[in-house]
Amino acid sequence: MHMPKWWLRLNKMAKYTQDDDNLIADLGIEYEVKKKPAISAKEERIIAGFEEIQKFVEEHKREPTFDCNKDIFERLYATRLEQIRRQPDCVELLKDSDHQDLLNESFLSDVGEENDLDDEALLGELGFNTKTDSDLTSLRHVKPRSEIRPAEEVGTRTPCKDFHIFKPLFEKIQADIKSGARKIIQYGQSDDFSVEKGNLFILNGQKIYIAEVGESIAAPNGAMDARLRVIFDNGVESNQLMRSLKRRLNDDENARRITDISMGPIFDNQPDEGDIASGVIYVCRSKSNHPLIKENRGNIHKIGVTGKDAEHRLSGAGEDPTFLFAKADLVASFEVFNIERTKLETLLHRIFASARLEIEIPDRFGKPYRPQEWFCVPLDTIYDAIEKIKDGSIVNYQFNLKTGLLEKP
Repeated sequence: MHMPKWWLRLNKMAKYTQDDDNLIADLGIEYEVKKKPAISAKEERIIAGFEEIQKFVEEHKREPTFDCNKDIFERLYATRLEQIRRQPDCVELLKDSDHQDLLNESFLSDVGEENDLDDEALLGELGFNTKTDSDLTSLRHVKPRSEIRPAEEVGTRTPCKDFHIFKPLFEKIQADIKSGARKIIQYGQSDDFSVEKGNLFILNGQKIYIAEVGESIAAPNGAMDARLRVIFDNGVESNQLMRSLKRRLNDDENARRITDISMGPIFDNQPDEGDIASGVIYVCRSKSNHPLIKENRGNIHKIGVTGKDAEHRLSGAGEDPTFLFAKADLVASFEVFNIERTKLETLLHRIFASARLEIEIPDRFGKPYRPQEWFCVPLDTIYDAIEKIKDGSIVNYQFNLKTGLLEKP
């Protein structure tokens, strides 16, 4: 296939600071994670005990009480919580994970001291030896934290049966990091603590990929949460909660976000004399509250070509049915030279036709409208397609809806 003389120039990309992480990535040096000091066995048991209380609160929508008519374990949780609140070192240890505000000093009372069954007696009934172990959570007949972990962390970590689909992705990610196409940045940089489908992170030295984001659910504190499908680069997966993953990323001082692909110097060309600007390829994400959009926001993109400035094209998105009557974020745009832009747009839409978003929304007159320019495709695959169109190799590739990648048939 003979390709016309045309080329693109990256017009807008995310800005990254030239910090140490980027410098290391640019040099192709393997990233070495500094291990955090391990917490003591006692602290591990305190954390485990507190998470049991949190789980109780999530299930029952209330704190445990000292009521003598209640289950013995509930009375244990009430005693444990009361004593934790009275110990500053415990409060300091647990404050970052206290998303239910259980450690608030205003909740302290004298109930625990006046209860018919005091702490020692209550713990004694459950096999706790207060003479030899002062920790609240060292219970006889109860498995230690190392054996029982909350479901939202690693309790459901299992082998990934379809890892053969994700293994090439992890290999490509590593190659992109070495080439500088992707950057490794501090998690939370620029106040970005988001976790979305298609995101990549480094957690405890492992690369992880957010393959799926489940339906939104309400946590006990009113915040929204969701169950994730997280793929690890060692071939296992987990279905932990989003808030749990965010907490672990925050707790790990070496946690990193792996950015989307930056096209780099290949799009840094300058127009030659006589080159004619044809328009701009723009890629954007919708801010629509439609459930389908919200659940897949990180991978749903509008791909278009315009003869105007990309920002100008998005300026009236909220009133435009082609933008789903919602504002949109511009994630990338490319200037196009020496090519008919309508044919280029048609080609891009044809490549990703199998991933076209099947959605129907009412227009301003209440009539159903089916948008044609929205696709459920990862951003880096869109970049890959543009590059392959440019060098003419696109004729040798097809989009694989299952893997989200361009592959040779």
